[in-house]
Amino acid sequence: MKKYFPILLRIIVAVILIQTLRFKFLAHEDSVYIFTKVGLEPYGRIGIGVAELIAGLLILFRKTAWLGATLTIGIIGGAIMMHLTALGIEVRGDGGVLFYTAVLTFVLSLVILLIYRKDIPYLGKRLSF
Repeated sequence: MKKYFPILLRIIVAVILIQTLRFKFLAHEDSVYIFTKVGLEPYGRIGIGVAELIAGLLILFRKTAWLGATLTIGIIGGAIMMHLTALGIEVRGDGGVLFYTAVLTFVLSLVILLIYRKDIPYLGKRLSF
């Protein structure tokens, strides 16, 4: 189990990131609403979609998992802040699903970064504890 747990975490985060891309790239009305509300439509929606795609791919590979997790923490941290400030926890009657999914993704990415911290160039060997 110890061997497969990190892989499972990476797959979960990648699936979460990648499955939301269709909403961003196909301009789903909820995605357009969110990015309009925070003043980032359309370039922010597309740019963040590209960044999430890159993060999702990086997190799948063991050697770049730390980089994918770091990128995900930054992206999703921004999403959480937007929920806490401009959007609110619940967006268009979703019951907070987007917010709670963002929090889950953020926490799982932190765990992934902790697991793969030794792979970080120059810092990794110093961060082993």
